[in-house]
Amino acid sequence: MEIGIDSFAATIPDPRTGRIVSPADRMEALLAEVETADRVGLDVFGIGEHHRREFLDSAPAVILAAAAARTRQIRLTSAVTVLSAADPVRVFQEFATVDLIARGRAEIVVGRGSFGEAYPLFGLAMHDYDALFAEKLDLLLKLRDEPHPTWRGKFRAPLAGQGVFPRPHQASIPIWLGVGGTPQSFVRAGTLGLPLMVAIIGGSFERFRPLVDLYREAGRRAGHAPEALRVGVHAMGFVGETDAAAKDAFFPGWAHMFTEIGRERGWSTATRAQFEAMCGPGGAFLIGSPATVQSRVLAANEALGGISRITFQMSSAMLEVGAMQTSIELLGTTVAPAVKQALAVRGKA
Repeated sequence: MEIGIDSFAATIPDPRTGRIVSPADRMEALLAEVETADRVGLDVFGIGEHHRREFLDSAPAVILAAAAARTRQIRLTSAVTVLSAADPVRVFQEFATVDLIARGRAEIVVGRGSFGEAYPLFGLAMHDYDALFAEKLDLLLKLRDEPHPTWRGKFRAPLAGQGVFPRPHQASIPIWLGVGGTPQSFVRAGTLGLPLMVAIIGGSFERFRPLVDLYREAGRRAGHAPEALRVGVHAMGFVGETDAAAKDAFFPGWAHMFTEIGRERGWSTATRAQFEAMCGPGGAFLIGSPATVQSRVLAANEALGGISRITFQMSSAMLEVGAMQTSIELLGTTVAPAVKQALAVRGKA
């Protein structure tokens, strides 16, 4: 199992003072987080894409390029690229460039995004979001395989053999399909034989098992080898010296973020009781001491029938710079080795 971190480059006001860290300082802290993750041996670091005031990740490939120049081993990915609102040619060129800087460590997770701002921003109709995604994914996959593609679609000018450069350092950049809870998305990923990244930010891991099984069955029916059907999980996660320390570092930012988002979507105010429930055995938060988080990761792996990658969404704790660095170090030096050792032992049993 690969273990890593995803960030949305969030900028959250201090709940006590209302102060907001400057964008430049927040970006510097984010790059320091990637450096630490690389140093402690984590497998992957992802940068999201949002077009909202409270996030700084509208251009994830730029952030990943900066991270590539500062790191040596960790794989660098989007989390996710909002492909419906992007030009696949530019997406491919940007990530091929990141891959050259990183010498073969770039990946792309493509999805439709959890917010809708990108569509009007780039002159696209929200009601076309799925048709846009399907067409653009088709082109992106073709670009990965062919430097001079011939292609025609509805939403973009056709390609008639023009060269798309640069080509990446890797023979083929990994492209994952990021999904929420829509069965059709799981089926699409399986049919195409693409690795799956499931965003689980609420509920339980168990409730996603039927959808993951649907993905695997669609892949089997399409003739893809089981080992090609990799399942990844993106979940809220944070590691502290104790359960209490981890929760106290993570909760204020989480409560602010989900209360603000909730106002837009008609949700109730996020509460500590809801948070504690999500941190418990029936919830999908990977938050606590190293032993607690290790246990929760292994439980998630069991619930979903085996996962290939798990990434921790830590952005909610961005105000706690020291705790954030400690969390990354504990995840890389304590949790990840213990999880991998436990899975190795189970594999031999």
